[in-house]
Amino acid sequence: MKKVMWVWALWLMLASFAWARELPDFTELVQKYGPTVVNITSTQLVKSGSAGGQGQAMSEDDMLEFFRRFMAPVPGMPDGGMPQQRQAPSEVPVRSSGSGFIISPDGYILTNAHVVDGADEVTVKLTDRREFRAKVIGADDSSDVALIKINASNLPRVTIGNPDQLKVGEWVIAIGSPFGFENSVTAGIVSAKGRALPSDNYVPFIQTDAAVNPGNSGGPLFNMKGEVVGINSQILSRSGGYMGLSFAIPIDVAMQVADQLKTQGKVSRGRLGVVIQEVNAGNADAFGLPKPAGALVSGVEKGSPAEKAGVQVGDVILKFDGKTIDRSFDLPRLVAATKPGSRAMLEVWRNRALKNISVTVGALPDAKTAASGKPAKTSRMPNKVGLVLADIDEAQRHALGVSHGVKVEEAQGAAARAGIQPGDLILAVSNIPVKSVAQFNQLLAGAAASKRVALLVKRGEDTVYIPLRMP
Repeated sequence: MKKVMWVWALWLMLASFAWARELPDFTELVQKYGPTVVNITSTQLVKSGSAGGQGQAMSEDDMLEFFRRFMAPVPGMPDGGMPQQRQAPSEVPVRSSGSGFIISPDGYILTNAHVVDGADEVTVKLTDRREFRAKVIGADDSSDVALIKINASNLPRVTIGNPDQLKVGEWVIAIGSPFGFENSVTAGIVSAKGRALPSDNYVPFIQTDAAVNPGNSGGPLFNMKGEVVGINSQILSRSGGYMGLSFAIPIDVAMQVADQLKTQGKVSRGRLGVVIQEVNAGNADAFGLPKPAGALVSGVEKGSPAEKAGVQVGDVILKFDGKTIDRSFDLPRLVAATKPGSRAMLEVWRNRALKNISVTVGALPDAKTAASGKPAKTSRMPNKVGLVLADIDEAQRHALGVSHGVKVEEAQGAAARAGIQPGDLILAVSNIPVKSVAQFNQLLAGAAASKRVALLVKRGEDTVYIPLRMP
């Protein structure tokens, strides 16, 4: 019995030793690169009685999870950075805390754009407790990257890594100032790569489960080699705090933005002038694609580089300048990273065949808005797919910004199951422009049973393809 217990104890000891050897040791990494991480305090003068201010506590969303860019109120300041005794009758300082990291010995620092957004004063504090007033060289809201500069020399700097070599499941650590606790270290793994987040079209985020919280914003994400692979930027949370989903901007994207901010004070992005959507299994079947892939063009802006090059609605862009478009969100990132005025080759799927199109990339302009239309009169008889449709006259087409189409009054049956809604405009059936309700019904009558047709639908400001399986 004693021998069995001794063997069991020895096995447990060896197993514990083996397990301990498998766990990573971050001590040397933190000791070497911790001094490259800085605390950033932004001060904004806000009019008395204003409801705004970065320093105020973040509100909870009790309905759905939401992506949030995060900062922290400065510790020790009442009301999350808002002084109780106002210092001036017209303006009060609101302070908030974020993080950053040194990328050059002469004082250039990377952080998030939202950390310094609207700041009247930016203060950088190093780990040796020295403080500097920082100058904002430039900030890019689209990528949430900012470059700031302090007047110092011989500073420790980070080593820049290659996010393309990151593997899902490998260890990473985050260093920053969560809730103002400077140089806090947390660890986790890479949960996913190339994540697309709402309202962020140009950043393929790195998802991790390293604990980051308000105040980590702008801090570095390190791999086990001690290389910076990302900037911690957003979290997914119900409460505003860490819930296991953290997102970092790949460092290569951030450095490209920083280089442009340093040399020209702004960021120039390429543009095609197309509206795209994801290619799902239904659309792939409707367009005869071997598998769901690429970016489906559901709209082409007039006078855009895409229109001039001959890109058409219904094209599926499979490659841009030799780079494969696996998911639709790959395209805007590749185009945006292309210098305006340069030439690129598109590989598109059109009429069940591959086609190459040469395009001159334009410069990204401000977003445009579209007009809405008036309700139309119609009969209430649904067609074979469950749609009650109405013709639109010339005045309505002009108001809606279209040259053709029919309006959906009611959607039932197969059409409702496909996702078509009242108020939608159907512009085309399998790339054939629809000019009347009668023509639409004729096109459906010619479609084979149980086969899918692709309906080009305008909904509000967007146009999308919706695959509809015929009864």
